[in-house]
Amino acid sequence: LEDRELTEKQVEWMYENYGTAGRTLWTVFEVTFSGSWPNVVRPLINDAGVGFAYFYVVYISVVAFAMTRIITAIFLKDTLAVAANDTELMIQEKMREKKAYAQKLLDVFEAADATHDGKISFDELQQFLEEPRARSYLATLELEWSEAKQLFNMLDDGDGFITTQ
Repeated sequence: LEDRELTEKQVEWMYENYGTAGRTLWTVFEVTFSGSWPNVVRPLINDAGVGFAYFYVVYISVVAFAMTRIITAIFLKDTLAVAANDTELMIQEKMREKKAYAQKLLDVFEAADATHDGKISFDELQQFLEEPRARSYLATLELEWSEAKQLFNMLDDGDGFITTQ
């Protein structure tokens, strides 16, 4: 500040903004959070020297990069939270679909169980499949007539009957 080329007004301005550690700290705080850095930095660079530009270019770049990274991290955290919630919702939806399908299968089972003994033989299934309403029941399960026989074979544990157990 003892440069003889500076006017008294310039020296006073520099002292007000950078004259003590506290004033410098406050100026850097203002530069960081108010966005007024051109008003505070430009006169310093013009009057005191270009060397100060290097400090502020690095400082502003680091702060802007850090702020960008923080904002990105917050968005990413929120996005991942929503995605995790979506995954949970998809799992719940699949469980509901599975339960609804099991209920439809039980309805078909009850409709095909002509003897009402809780078991269906292959003969009972064939009789049921000959009824017109059987196609409607199979449609609710998204099955064709031939697939119903395959389903019976998959569910049969070898005794020739299928049960709800």
